[in-house]
Amino acid sequence: MYVTEQLARENGRDYALRILKENIIRLELEPGSSVSDREVAARLSLSRTPVREALLELAKAKVVDIYPQKGSVVSLIDYDLVEEAYFVRSVLETAVVELACEKADAGCLEELEANVKLQWFYQKDKVTEKLLELDDEFHHLLFKGAGKMQAYEMMKGMMVHFDRVRNMALGTLKDKSLVDDHAKILEAVAKRDADGARKLMDKHLKRYRVDEEEVRRRYPGYFKP
Repeated sequence: MYVTEQLARENGRDYALRILKENIIRLELEPGSSVSDREVAARLSLSRTPVREALLELAKAKVVDIYPQKGSVVSLIDYDLVEEAYFVRSVLETAVVELACEKADAGCLEELEANVKLQWFYQKDKVTEKLLELDDEFHHLLFKGAGKMQAYEMMKGMMVHFDRVRNMALGTLKDKSLVDDHAKILEAVAKRDADGARKLMDKHLKRYRVDEEEVRRRYPGYFKP
């Protein structure tokens, strides 16, 4: 299990929830695998109560299935839920990138440029985990530049279904499409081309659909029938 330190602002439940989400997205906890609240609690130096609370929260989001007397299991990927998460993300992000064209200042543009340069660096060496992290940060910076951080936090709560597929897609892509998308979006934002930026974002977010067949072929046991 991938574990980072507990943040100063996090209580035990929030810490367990964040770590579980990260491991589910990273496929460290694979679809269909069991999750022991005892083992997670020991690994995070927590009591079992906050871990159980985090698992209940994930169950509400249909990311984990909890069975009486049997324990918790990471849910298989349901493409209907992936589509719903995509819908929310598409509506918000295409609007946000337009706002970023209007509101993003020089500091935000510099951060976006630095992010894209790092993406090219890690794409060359196919460091998938780092690319996923930088991809997240790129979109976070757009929300920040548009002044819509509350909307970002709301969206993040729904994205586990989408992000699991996105992570698998990063492992199957054989070209530079995702990083190239980000570079073009950044160029449009820097030019204050709102219409172009919106179209580029829409194309970017649809890429997981293009890769669905390949992802299903490589991970046949991860999806609901």
